Amino acid sequence: MTLAFSLLLLGIPAYLLSVKPWNNTYVITICTLISVFLGALLFIIRGYTISGNTLLVHRLIWNSRIDLSGLVSVEINPEAMSYSIRTFGNGGLFSISGLYRNKTLGSYRAYATDPKRAVVLKYKKRTIVVTPDRPDVFAAMIESIVQEN
Repeated sequence: MTLAFSLLLLGIPAYLLSVKPWNNTYVITICTLISVFLGALLFIIRGYTISGNTLLVHRLIWNSRIDLSGLVSVEINPEAMSYSIRTFGNGGLFSISGLYRNKTLGSYRAYATDPKRAVVLKYKKRTIVVTPDRPDVFAAMIESIVQEN
């Protein structure tokens, strides 16, 4: 998904830059497509780190923090994101992140790159899905933190 959309979002501006003479529509289109590309790039998911009682989701230039206190359960579920509807967020350009909904999880927040590696973090009033490289190791680490609390 990222490759296809990147080619589209950068290919069209590259083509329009080669066409002469330019007009205002070309300039607006080029700026819009490049802005969408760069905006999505900012929200890339680069990885996850557990620090004390906090899960850090590494973005391009900042970390999103998820407090692990109050966590009720941790489940590895490669099908957790299946048949989801995006209610607000990014559906695949550099990440799958934002607010989603499906019949299995209800409303949830995703910080994902590969839905087949989904780990579902359930709280009393919210659900979060992350996709670490090694879901089994990640889930075990989170479960040990939950048991300590």
